[in-house]
Amino acid sequence: MSADAADPVAPRFDEVIHAPVRLRVCGLLAAADEVEFAVVRDALGVADATLSKHLKVLADAGFVEVRKAASAGRADARRLTWLLLTPDGRRAFSAHVAVLRAIADGVV
Repeated sequence: MSADAADPVAPRFDEVIHAPVRLRVCGLLAAADEVEFAVVRDALGVADATLSKHLKVLADAGFVEVRKAASAGRADARRLTWLLLTPDGRRAFSAHVAVLRAIADGVV
């Protein structure tokens, strides 16, 4: 986890992250440096198109970076899609989780 993610953040509700699929994507990506598209898709149990749509929203907000790379274990030209939560995405996710905790605790 980056140092930015460890810094305390002010609780802040984020409409972009709050959608259930996007919230779960951010949760998965927050736990790793980067995760392959198929792993996220399978963990969430959604279709490729559904995940792609939500990733575009997160990427447009600057929260997720999408990277294509050749698959080292394959002889064909198939490329893998890698996903990572950007520093801004980590901060926004941490702030969003903090406000959800505050809501659950009855503080907000």
